[in-house]
Amino acid sequence: MNFSFFGLSKTIWLFFSPDILLVLLLVLCLILLWAKAYKKALNLLSALIISILIITLFPVGEWVIYPLEKRFATKQELPELIDGIIVLGGAENIYKSILWHQVELNQAAERYFAFIELIKKFPHARPVFTGGTGSLLRQEYKGADVAKQLFKEQGLDISKIIFESQSKNTFENAVFTHRLIDPKPGEKWILITTAAHMPRSVGCFSKVGWKVIPYCVDHRTNPENRFRITLNFSGNLDQLKAGVKEWLGLTAYYFTGKTTRLFPKLSDR
Repeated sequence: MNFSFFGLSKTIWLFFSPDILLVLLLVLCLILLWAKAYKKALNLLSALIISILIITLFPVGEWVIYPLEKRFATKQELPELIDGIIVLGGAENIYKSILWHQVELNQAAERYFAFIELIKKFPHARPVFTGGTGSLLRQEYKGADVAKQLFKEQGLDISKIIFESQSKNTFENAVFTHRLIDPKPGEKWILITTAAHMPRSVGCFSKVGWKVIPYCVDHRTNPENRFRITLNFSGNLDQLKAGVKEWLGLTAYYFTGKTTRLFPKLSDR
């Protein structure tokens, strides 16, 4: 389902990811020098150096991410009765987990800790993990397999957890999970994912008619000190990549009809 969109989105991101874009522009600068277009090369190189300095000195990535993270409340009060708990995959490093024969996680690991916490808090709710793989080339390795191992190691009864393992992106998370669960009107379902990713996730679940309760984790910004000198090129660039990816994702999902609005909000629940 949506393989063309999936493949196209992965390909386009290769050229719009800020780190790759910087490298491509540096290559272009070299080509201009070889072509003896010195003025154009100088202008481009000057713009690149200024951009690198700005990224190094300031947390520009946080400025991009912060509006996404504050879109939904953190640690909001939950209803006493919850019908189900959904966690989006993406916190697992699938290929490293296969290579090293153990669970390997990335920065989004808070998703799983929150999932475990809420399962214990709402023991009668139906727990659901949704996530296959976002890899173009290694579709045989699934995030759900890593998640099963992790939850089992943490003492959970994985026979009580529903695993959806075929989705390749957030929209398919919503579509396939809705199809698998078939939630009834009025049911209360919690959705756990990274705070910056929550707007796109809520938009996708709303699109399939599922009004979930957002539960945001894995915040990447410092809201009390967003305007500061950092001297951290690699860290700021990593944040910028994450923010740009989410905003591009929101835009692409909206214009291809996969979300309810460009910037989903609480009223979309």
